[in-house]
Amino acid sequence: MSGRPHVVAVGVFDGLHRGHRRIIDTGRQRAGEAGDDVGLAVVTFDPHPDAVLGKAAAELPLTPPREKADLLRAWGVDRVHVLPFDRELADVEPEEFVERHLTSTLGMIRLITGPDFALGRGRRGTVAHLAALGERHGFAVETVPLLLEHHGAVSSTRVRGALRGGDVGFAAELLGRPYSIVGRVVHGWGIGAKLAYPTANLDPLEPRFLPADGVYAGWVHVPGAAIGPGPAGAWRGAISLGLRPTFDGHDRALEVHVLDLDKNLRDMDLRVDFTAWIRGQEKFEDAASLVEAMGRDVAHCRDLLPGV
Repeated sequence: MSGRPHVVAVGVFDGLHRGHRRIIDTGRQRAGEAGDDVGLAVVTFDPHPDAVLGKAAAELPLTPPREKADLLRAWGVDRVHVLPFDRELADVEPEEFVERHLTSTLGMIRLITGPDFALGRGRRGTVAHLAALGERHGFAVETVPLLLEHHGAVSSTRVRGALRGGDVGFAAELLGRPYSIVGRVVHGWGIGAKLAYPTANLDPLEPRFLPADGVYAGWVHVPGAAIGPGPAGAWRGAISLGLRPTFDGHDRALEVHVLDLDKNLRDMDLRVDFTAWIRGQEKFEDAASLVEAMGRDVAHCRDLLPGV
C-alpha cells in the first residue's frame, strides 16, 4: 500500500474542461477535509479507451499526456498516473483494477468520478459496483454531477465540435481557458518574411487536435522576450493554420506572425492561445493580394486583442 493515503479521481480527462475541473476541485476539497497527510491523485489513460475498443474513431488528444499532467499539477494534483490503455487493461476485472492501480499503489480512501463512469471488463465497474467494493475494502465513492450549460453537458465532444468549426471562443468558454498549442519554431518556406509579415512556423511538441483551417487572432507566449501587452506578458499574434493555398501547399502548417516583436524565434518553444476566428483559408490571385489580406488580418488582431 502507498505510504500516503489519497483521494483519487479516475477518468480520461481529455481536454481538462470545466466539467473536469469540478471533479478535480471536489477531490482536492475532500483531500483537505480528510487531513494534512492525504494527497490528491489522478489516474488517467492514453490512448483514449474508446479508440482502442473501436467505439469511436481514433482522434488526436485535446490535451496530450505531458500537457495534461502539467495542467493537473497546476490545479493542485499531487500525483498523476497515466496508464497505457490496451486490450489487456480493458479485460481486467474491476476488483483487480481497483486493487492493482488504486488501493495498493495509491492508498485510495475515496474515489471521485463523473456519474457515467465505469471501468474494467465489460464496463462492469459501474459507480454502484465500485461503491459496493468500497464498503468491503474501506474506500468511499463520490460522483460529481455533470456541468450543464448551453443546452447540454460541458464535454470533450463539444470542445472538439467547437474547434472543428473554428469557434475558439466557445471552446474557451467550455475549457475555462483559451485552447492552446505549444510548438517549436522550425525552418519554414520563408514566404512571410518576403511579404513583410515574417511568421514563425510551429511544430507542436506533442501530437494534438488542431482547430479548423483558417486565420485566428491569439496571444503568443515568448520565453525570454520583453513583456508584451497581453495576459502574462504575451504578445499579439496573427495565427494561420492550413495548406497555404496561394502557394499550392500540400502540408498543413501552423504559422504565427507576432506583432510588434523583433526577435529571432528559431528553435524556441512558443505557446499560442487561440482567441478569435478571423477568416477561413483563401487562395489569392497573387502575392500582392495576399499581402493586402495579411494587413487586414493584423489590423483585425489589434482590434480583437486589447492590452491588459
